[in-house]
Amino acid sequence: NPELDALLNEHAEFRKVIEIGEVLEGTSRHASTHAAGVVVTPGPLTDFVPLYRQSDGSITTQFDMNIVDKIGLLKVDFLGLRTLSVVSRALEMLAARDIHVDLDSIADQHDDKTYALLSRGDTTGVFQLESRGMRDWLTKLKPNCLDDIVAMVALYRPGPMDMIGDFVRRKHGQEKIVYLHSKLEPILKSTYGIAVYQEQVLAIARDLAGFSLARADILRRAMGKKDPKELARVKAEFIEGCLNHSKMNERLANQLYDQVEKFAGYGFNKAHAACYAVLSYQTAYLKANYTAEFMAAEMTSWHGDTRQMPKLINECRRLGVVILPVDVNASNRFFTVEEGQIRCGLEAIKNVGAAPIGAIVQARKDGGKFLSFFNLAARVDTHVVNRKVMESLIGSGALDGLGGHRAQYMAALDQFFAYANAAEKERDLGQSSLFGGGGSGGGLREPSLPDIPPYSAEQSLSLEKELLGFYVSGHPLDGIREDVERLADASLGDTSELEDQQTVRLAGVVTDIRRTQTRKGKAMATMTLEDFTGSAELLVFGEALEAGASLIRKEAKLVVNTRVSCREDEDPKFIAQQVYTIEQAKTEFARGMWLTLNESSLTESTMDALEDLFLKHSGNVPIYFKVIRNGQERLVQSRRYRLKTSLEVVQQFRDMLGQSQVKVS
Repeated sequence: NPELDALLNEHAEFRKVIEIGEVLEGTSRHASTHAAGVVVTPGPLTDFVPLYRQSDGSITTQFDMNIVDKIGLLKVDFLGLRTLSVVSRALEMLAARDIHVDLDSIADQHDDKTYALLSRGDTTGVFQLESRGMRDWLTKLKPNCLDDIVAMVALYRPGPMDMIGDFVRRKHGQEKIVYLHSKLEPILKSTYGIAVYQEQVLAIARDLAGFSLARADILRRAMGKKDPKELARVKAEFIEGCLNHSKMNERLANQLYDQVEKFAGYGFNKAHAACYAVLSYQTAYLKANYTAEFMAAEMTSWHGDTRQMPKLINECRRLGVVILPVDVNASNRFFTVEEGQIRCGLEAIKNVGAAPIGAIVQARKDGGKFLSFFNLAARVDTHVVNRKVMESLIGSGALDGLGGHRAQYMAALDQFFAYANAAEKERDLGQSSLFGGGGSGGGLREPSLPDIPPYSAEQSLSLEKELLGFYVSGHPLDGIREDVERLADASLGDTSELEDQQTVRLAGVVTDIRRTQTRKGKAMATMTLEDFTGSAELLVFGEALEAGASLIRKEAKLVVNTRVSCREDEDPKFIAQQVYTIEQAKTEFARGMWLTLNESSLTESTMDALEDLFLKHSGNVPIYFKVIRNGQERLVQSRRYRLKTSLEVVQQFRDMLGQSQVKVS
């Protein structure tokens, strides 16, 4: 680079930087530890590999994973999967009902309900199969055997994903399967002529080119790494092997090599895919046959995750599984199942840990259900179930069944702890009759709850969201569900398939706002928008923030035009472009406007005024007239006029015809 050379000649400090850089280049910046890698040796580790002790006391190899592999040692990745805990929890709940499921054998059975669930793409919560793209392909594939699931797990990745369409069409006989050589059929028959797995690449090299499996694996690695020198060498060996071992001509051998090279570039380890597919089938089986237990186990696993929980709750409601609120008289630590319904667990409540949960559940076991707010005070240890815990229990709705409402309980907290102290003193004096019959009885008289109005529905939902991370008794968008689902291009619970720079319209309720500044000191906001399926963070700055500043507030129901920003291994981010209220969006993105006209009261001047408005606000939205004549109604679409709708335009029509006579959707 002439410019760089000139700078180096002129500046000694620049030359020094380059000299130091040349020395440092290629050296290890730091020593890190593989998250799940374990090295296994046939004898003492120190006989085979140098070790060192890390600051936390753990023992690590000094060789990195590539060198460990090259010197022939066994390297195993032990991966922890949340799904295994979900399956274990579901089986525990079933065992409590005396239902014992042998998951090790079900994959060998053909369960119609499981394959029907997979064929519907009904796979929210099903391991490896719940993304939107995977669901779409499952509905086309209609899997009817475990091999289909294994193949989908292997194919649904960048690269081989392009082959899924061929795989599906060949399975259903819509595309002819052609083999370059007869020896390929037994190797590729199970995957409809497509090499999906690394093992198939090895088998092709062995059976058609005469390679040993060890040599075939070297071929596969060379193809995967795309090293030109190594590729040239293995290609020559492969071609020669095909000519001698399978008596091919050179043209066919080259054609086969090109096909194998393509396969090797994306081939997935079948053993790995099969392990995942078995777990996929097991979770699908549990969801199809024991829906409530499976979903309760999923919710226990994901509690506290504000992105996943709304999606799971929405899925339960879609499946007809009722979610029961958290309740001190019914809830245990985890989510549980009561006669096919899911009861929220106490652990889901913010600030309520293992100790207070244990105290509440034990008191309930010892003395039966709590009869009132103050009966609870008399029976639990308030050193453990302290004020912060009580505020969280009240706000989450856990005490709603004790005869009062949340506002009363919150106002009576001082009385609650005073009563608890008095009850403790009576216990210390040995007045055991205090708890006769499970009530708070004894010589203490329960105070009355204050006579104050309850929280509004909006306040209660806001507290649930804050303390549980999800809504239970309802959803802020319930009254406008149809509008939200119509106005949004994408569900917030399923954004994994969105592409970088794609424009999408989102709709939901604002559950959190953080106002900050950009590096240049300009105002910006990060808001969390939630719909029925999940939530996402939206970045708002510049013109969008200025124009929507008055709209962006907590609990506001908004529609936002956004631009997607995707980075590898991160959830998509959304950059707000325009912000609308639901009413603004309904008019801005209207599919049609309906005007009700009663002929008996329609005047010529009204018709002229309507025509003036049609001409003044001409656009693309169709206009429909519901004409009432002699008690009869008929619907007519205007062929002459279309509108550009907005709140202001719609209001002009309502001022003219009446509020109820103009509808937009």
